Amino acid sequence: MRRSRLRHLGLAGLLVLGSLTAVGTLPASAADAPAHSPSSSEQPASAGLLDAMQRDFGLTRAEAEDRLAAEREATGIEPAARRAAGKAFGGSWFDADAGRLTVAVTSDATPSALRAVRATGAQVRTVEHSAQQLDAAKARVDRLDAPAGVSSWRADRATNKVVVDVVAGERADNDVQSFLKQARATAPVTVRTVPSAPQTFAAGTVGGDPYYTGNVRCSIGFSVHGGFVTAGHCGRAGAGVSGWDRSYIGTFQGSSFPDNDYAWVSVGSGWWTVPVVLGWGTVSDQLVRGSNVAPVGASICRSGSTTHWHCGTVLAHNETVNYSDGSVVHQLTKTSVCAEGGDSGGSFISGDQAQGVTSGGWGNCSSGGETWFQPVNEILNRYGLTLHTA
Repeated sequence: MRRSRLRHLGLAGLLVLGSLTAVGTLPASAADAPAHSPSSSEQPASAGLLDAMQRDFGLTRAEAEDRLAAEREATGIEPAARRAAGKAFGGSWFDADAGRLTVAVTSDATPSALRAVRATGAQVRTVEHSAQQLDAAKARVDRLDAPAGVSSWRADRATNKVVVDVVAGERADNDVQSFLKQARATAPVTVRTVPSAPQTFAAGTVGGDPYYTGNVRCSIGFSVHGGFVTAGHCGRAGAGVSGWDRSYIGTFQGSSFPDNDYAWVSVGSGWWTVPVVLGWGTVSDQLVRGSNVAPVGASICRSGSTTHWHCGTVLAHNETVNYSDGSVVHQLTKTSVCAEGGDSGGSFISGDQAQGVTSGGWGNCSSGGETWFQPVNEILNRYGLTLHTA
């Protein structure tokens, strides 16, 4: 960020463009390659993040601290638990009530594999389908043509099925029924109803603390060395980017949308990057120390230029989303966090670990909703970028 802006806003101003980016889950190999693993001596969250979790989850300070510690432990043991389960691995998620990682295994898991999974500290649940089988079933559904009434679908580890979300009032539609019939013929499917169709969260030019490309406003996400990552639907490669004061920041160096929703912007002209997510005065600004992937069930918070700071939980990885304009995006992560227009690309962070940049969703921050993000590790791997960490 430019020095004149820093003098005006102090550290908080620096954080907006240093660590926030504009608007899926990635293949396991990339998701498992965090930029930095924090040491056990590092604090899991700032006081501001704990305040936000108390507000959004109805927790006491001690409960918020305990949950973050349990989530960090679950995130740390998940790779070992997955390896221990081997081909019997059916997926994993964080059980907030138990405060532990749950690992699903198929009934053909050997006794030694079960003992090895439990030895990591995870609890075990027996399921019918392995994660590999579920992912293959979901991939078959991906090949179907989805009508507007079908909003998304995912391989859900906890239900051990492919969950298809259908917009309320559209389930009886002939095209929706045809899609569901085809999906059930190729995968173990269960259907869920959602209030409305998802849409991306870019917005026209308004005030706030955004970045702009043309007349589109989006939020900045995470700093990388040389620039910041962002969402593909916010701008195409070669497009110029301006900051809150309309001064030139840099240029989109790469962009992909639909199918994916990611991009990155190079930074210059007196602007620079720092490893921080802006708290918008609602919470303290949060340092970014890595990008370990939070499991399903873990708490997660989002920062964006329209609705600022909100928290929720990770609901699913590797979900395919059918946006209301017909754009289909694969490998997104679903959350219970709300968002609105202009929040596109804002940072999703769990504790001090970067998770991804806002893609789209349904609902708003008055009545609630669900929001998807593009996992940050996929963006880093796609463009060969390095996350800027503290």
